Amino acid sequence: MITLEIKSLAANRIRDGYPVIEDFDFKKKINEKEGELVRMVDSNQRFVAIGYLGAEKRAAGWVLSREEDEQIDARFFDRLFRIARTKRATFYSDDTTTAFRFLNGDGDGLGGLTIDYYDGYYVFSWYNKGLYAHKETIMKAFKVAVPDFKGIYEKLNYPKASFQTRFVEGTKHDEALIILENGIRYAVYLNEGWMTGIFLDQRNVRGKIMEEWGMGKTVLNTFSYTGAFSVAASMAGAVKTVNVDAANRSKERTREQFEINGLNPDDHEIRVMDVFSYLDYAIKHKLQFDLIILDPPTFARTKKRTFSVEEDYSELVKDAIKVLAPNGMIITSTNSWKISRDEFYDMVSQAFDESQVDAYLVDEFGLPEDYKTSQEYPESNYLKVFALKRTS
Repeated sequence: MITLEIKSLAANRIRDGYPVIEDFDFKKKINEKEGELVRMVDSNQRFVAIGYLGAEKRAAGWVLSREEDEQIDARFFDRLFRIARTKRATFYSDDTTTAFRFLNGDGDGLGGLTIDYYDGYYVFSWYNKGLYAHKETIMKAFKVAVPDFKGIYEKLNYPKASFQTRFVEGTKHDEALIILENGIRYAVYLNEGWMTGIFLDQRNVRGKIMEEWGMGKTVLNTFSYTGAFSVAASMAGAVKTVNVDAANRSKERTREQFEINGLNPDDHEIRVMDVFSYLDYAIKHKLQFDLIILDPPTFARTKKRTFSVEEDYSELVKDAIKVLAPNGMIITSTNSWKISRDEFYDMVSQAFDESQVDAYLVDEFGLPEDYKTSQEYPESNYLKVFALKRTS
């Protein structure tokens, strides 16, 4: 382990619980390789924390411990995994939900890694090359702490990675794996790219749609991916859903989600096209929807346009308002860590104001309970969801 001096402001911030190590925190430019364990000291050579170097977004690495005598070995990671499992005890015992986040990066003390549970299978998502250099030690600890896994898959979510996803150990399950969420069946694929077919962080929103907001409604699900929101609405008794996504595979996967729940996909529209183009079509044909879901990726590019939440979300909401039925509801959502809760709410409110349409906030969601976050690092609580009901 090497010792590096960090600036006073960085030392104070890290001592106060901030988990991110940034490039400009160090007194001198660092040339050490990614994965290097670092003992950080202040200008008086007093111990601050132990971390590792791993480039990720604006981070240069992550803090692992603030205990000077901590050994970063298999026992350290074993302890983290056992604590994480204990925190999710209620999820393991819930027969109606068989997929959840087992370990959520810095919220569980291990920035740079998330682990998701899918009915006995665990999917490791590595977000920087530095932590991946410790994979052997981390995997060894995991298999001791969680010996009852069915299988392990891993995904590399950092630039210039040698692969996107692969099977690691246990029993392979490369076909559709059927999981439960709030009693609804969803098909996931563990070995296809960076994603699996469902975003687990939206579980509580889908639950609310199923319990309260879906019955008797016509639903427009934009950026629909595999149609999970629409399935939740349909299981609640939605009259019809329209699912719009530019990805070709969205149609096949959305049909599958309906079918495994005994729903006829032919009763729903599944359109492979640009969302803004569909909204133009819906406006021209004077279509109206009781429930509209706006959950775009942070950044997306199609043949027709480029979309970013920071630049284009308000326009998206304004277009959606034009096809929102009287007393209809819009669910607005973003997972951008760059935008604060208040900034996002202002963007949504501005769209309603400029459209001269009144609405009130019905409900608000952040990350669900299994997505543990760091209170000292607000960016880790990235999900912002507002449900607004039209009154004029």
